[in-house]
Amino acid sequence: MKDTTSTQPMHQRKRKAADLGYDLNLATSSGGETAEKGGDGPQRRLWVKDRSKDWWDKYSSADCSDDEFRKAFQMGKGTFETICDELTASVAKENTMLRDAVPVRQRVAVCIYRLATGESLRLVSKRFGLGISTCHKLVLEVCSAIKDVLMPKYLQWPNNESVTVISDEFESISGIPNVVGSMYTTHIPIIAPKVNVSAYFNKRQTDRKQKTCYSVTVQGVVNPNGVFTDVCIGWPGSMPDDQVLERSALYQRADGGLLKGVWIVGGAGYPLMDWVLVPYTQPHLTWTQHAFNEKIDEILKVSKDAFARLKGRWSCLQKRTEMKLQDLPVVLGACCVLHNICELRDEPVEPDSVIEVVDDEMVVPEVALRSETAMKARDAMAHNLLHHNHAGTSFL
Repeated sequence: MKDTTSTQPMHQRKRKAADLGYDLNLATSSGGETAEKGGDGPQRRLWVKDRSKDWWDKYSSADCSDDEFRKAFQMGKGTFETICDELTASVAKENTMLRDAVPVRQRVAVCIYRLATGESLRLVSKRFGLGISTCHKLVLEVCSAIKDVLMPKYLQWPNNESVTVISDEFESISGIPNVVGSMYTTHIPIIAPKVNVSAYFNKRQTDRKQKTCYSVTVQGVVNPNGVFTDVCIGWPGSMPDDQVLERSALYQRADGGLLKGVWIVGGAGYPLMDWVLVPYTQPHLTWTQHAFNEKIDEILKVSKDAFARLKGRWSCLQKRTEMKLQDLPVVLGACCVLHNICELRDEPVEPDSVIEVVDDEMVVPEVALRSETAMKARDAMAHNLLHHNHAGTSFL
């Protein structure tokens, strides 16, 4: 699917989409401002609508406690300042004769607050004392900077040394060797698009919620700590998990030999392949197969819990966004990067913020088993788990 990004700057200029740099599918002035130029000199008069910045002044002051700041922004002040420091070179703007530039900390705060609360741009505008169109522009600019600057540092596939550590940790959880990731695909609600609407129709959530739902997908692979190591964002919500996987860059890298000799664990919506390990799905499982599935579920719980925290931190992912469909992949990618930063810095998630991810798996009946070698390897692992007493016995 073609990657596109569009904005609507002054003079109706169109900007060509930039290379987003990760696996995706896919300057307006605020109202109430005028400027006049008099005579031949450079002097200008500018009237700017007076907006209260009291709310932001409170949270940006040294008197604001770390707990109070975290409730508003889903991260402590130290984490926020670190992000600002790393983004300064990319998001800072210079003052002009017409107006003073919005400071870096306020720019980043507008973006993070919008992602954390999912509040409308109108409410965000009132909080920060900025125009609605200015806030919208800042969210997109900061998310783009997060993608360009922070994603290469905080969301990347592990190197050989890290892979060994990760597989050891997953083996300690499940007894299953050579697992380097837990994979899950979630759905993000959207307003019905004007083009190709049927592709984004989410039948499973429509049936569950008893109202028409549309969505885009986010496929993510996480390490044992719930940190994303790979994401594929933006394919339509009607697409089942196995087709999303087939269209991902991860699949292409696996075809190139990147995942030779290791496993990524996925749910029943994925096919069993030489590098994708999934539970047994046929009826009437043996004790050995049932025990193996229980261990697979322990690994899958890591990615499901990570997505639950992702959606809990960034409430914008729970609501149908006002954002254009072509802008959504960059924003969703920024949420994944910010999630990783929070996880790495042990930022807590409010217990009542964490949501359960339900009915996200788009399972196609009888997903074909695509590898005889993988079938034999899975059977051997299941036998070894039971033989070496790694498997649980709750199914008894």
